[in-house]
Amino acid sequence: MTDPVGLGGLESTEVGSSALTDVRGTEGKLFYRGYEADELSRTRGWEETALLLWEGELPDSARREELRSRLERRRALLEPAAESVRSIPASATPMEALRSGLSLLGQGWDYPPTEEQYETILAFPPVFLSALQRHRQGKEPLRNEPPGLAQAAAYLWRLTGREPSEAARRALEAYLVLVADHGMNASTFVARCVLSTWSDAASAVSAAVGSLKGPLHGGAPSLVADFFDEVPSPERAGEFVDARLARGERLMGFGHRVYRGEDPRARRLHEIAREVADPRRLAVAEAVEREGLRALRERHPERPWGLNVEFYASLVMEGAGLPRELFPPTFALARTAGWVANLREQESRNQLVRPRVRYVGPAPRPVPPPAD
Repeated sequence: MTDPVGLGGLESTEVGSSALTDVRGTEGKLFYRGYEADELSRTRGWEETALLLWEGELPDSARREELRSRLERRRALLEPAAESVRSIPASATPMEALRSGLSLLGQGWDYPPTEEQYETILAFPPVFLSALQRHRQGKEPLRNEPPGLAQAAAYLWRLTGREPSEAARRALEAYLVLVADHGMNASTFVARCVLSTWSDAASAVSAAVGSLKGPLHGGAPSLVADFFDEVPSPERAGEFVDARLARGERLMGFGHRVYRGEDPRARRLHEIAREVADPRRLAVAEAVEREGLRALRERHPERPWGLNVEFYASLVMEGAGLPRELFPPTFALARTAGWVANLREQESRNQLVRPRVRYVGPAPRPVPPPAD
């Protein structure tokens, strides 16, 4: 009898080394270059986090403003490219559209990537996604954003044409910091594999977006929000949780492949949700959290259950004013910081990623004569 065919998740397989992000699953801690992500989300912005990941140290204010200004100029230069949203079928999801947009963006790019290309990858999602959303609402894309906006505020402005509230800006900024990178996750691994072939950076990132589209890696916040819609009141949360599990359906936002308990980002996002979420939605979410953990621990007491990043991320993005269909690509927008950092690291000692699998098929055998 042969062994089951599959990759088995590769959870215990060490594929290399990295100096970027330290995911401590048993401790419930996440560090970027030695700094705790929770603390960074309270005191630093997304651009500073990106520079920390790329360069190894937190930037001073001059370096931070330099990157902000360069991304601001790059967003302006990308406004004509965002017109490509008109050719994308209305049936395409925003993640599918972003994947296609990044692929088109990289026409003519080659290996090795340039700094200009890396900056273009970072600046593209807020311009493209906002243009896509407005096009589907029958509106023209916005141009000429107010000067001095950081990435989070620019994204919100391009969606509405209004300066975001300070609470919305802070909430989205913190979310972008918390999900900027997360070790050798599926999308990052895919991106590094693509660059290892000496392909271009746009191909690597569009492949990463394709990986992130799946509900097990990045796509869950919108599904979490869908479930909150189903629960009519906090008092009935247990009823709906039990019914879903009885049908054999997954409770999105619970459990993590790495953290042996609660995802540290979930705790911080819960704090942020208390500041920006609709109080009624927050009450439902907290009831679903209690009842979900209760039900899962009753059914599977052997597992260390806890929330993951996607549970309260749904309320944070709602509170920041983002439409639900943009939750998954907003995760991608944030993760461009980590993808670029990983591509830079991969490029510094690039070698073709070519793992092996153990063959478990039939033994060598002769080809039979042709049938009459």
